[in-house]
Amino acid sequence: MILNHLIALSIAFCLDLILGDPPKLPHPVRWIGSTIEILDHRLNNGSYRKLKGVVMILTVLMVVVGITVACVLLAYSLSPLLGIALEALLIATTISQKSLRTAALEVFEPLQKGEKMEARRMLSYIVGRDTDQLGESEIARGAVETVAENTSDGVTAPLFWALFGGAAGAVAYRVVNTCDSMVGYQDDKYYDFGWASAKLDDVVNWLPSRMTAFCMLLSTKPKQQTMKGTWTILFRDAKKHPSPNSGWGEAATAALLGVQLGGINSYRGQASNRARMGDPIVPLHSLHIPQSISIMHRTSLLFLIILWIGGLIFDATFPWF
Repeated sequence: MILNHLIALSIAFCLDLILGDPPKLPHPVRWIGSTIEILDHRLNNGSYRKLKGVVMILTVLMVVVGITVACVLLAYSLSPLLGIALEALLIATTISQKSLRTAALEVFEPLQKGEKMEARRMLSYIVGRDTDQLGESEIARGAVETVAENTSDGVTAPLFWALFGGAAGAVAYRVVNTCDSMVGYQDDKYYDFGWASAKLDDVVNWLPSRMTAFCMLLSTKPKQQTMKGTWTILFRDAKKHPSPNSGWGEAATAALLGVQLGGINSYRGQASNRARMGDPIVPLHSLHIPQSISIMHRTSLLFLIILWIGGLIFDATFPWF
């Protein structure tokens, strides 16, 4: 079964890299988001909000993963090739390498032409911070941080869970991650209701985020640092991030580019001081955006190779599994 998962996730990796998410086709993540929105509206009120948040995420997991498992088992009962093909299609919907690259380049291209207003507008689609007053370096920072953080969330983490659970594992990860992105906020409305989603997201991303950061440093030659220096920065700065996982990708990318990420962000006019990642050896500029995309691609490919090596070793060691 591990071998089937490896084949399926590799096909999914290629499908996403080439095709991405066709905008006019139905997408399971949109259905997951709609389900979360309905449960949020119905449950996030009154007393026992923390318990209701637990019920919400467990309900979505049971429904979505249950449907996925049923469809995959039916496909495998008809034909192993059909089973692998269905798993590959489902896993592909949980990863977003092409979408992430496209979104970042849509910021880079106008910024490279000096069209800052358009670059700010495109950046506003992928970050939550205010973008209307940002200069070139801050626009570039927003795009680079998005690529760095989402290399794990959007590519490597779903592949990691697909290794062990196939399509069901990847879909379960995407459910948890989507729940966290929709309700895992530290505000009055979601502090209790989103608690379970935020904590579970921390758990499922703990190992993939660290593996991703290690793959970043192993797959890419540093621009301004020695290799030893990049590892020093990674372990020094990753823990500064308020999230136990998000800082790893950002710190690794900052170290490789020789820039400093983090700083002052504005949210609806309110300033927020983000922890600094990396050393400001060179100032951030537009060309750092495609360089961060290159880091993402190299990292994802190495991560896929490591999954194959680990999966084959596991399959040979525990054939009964």
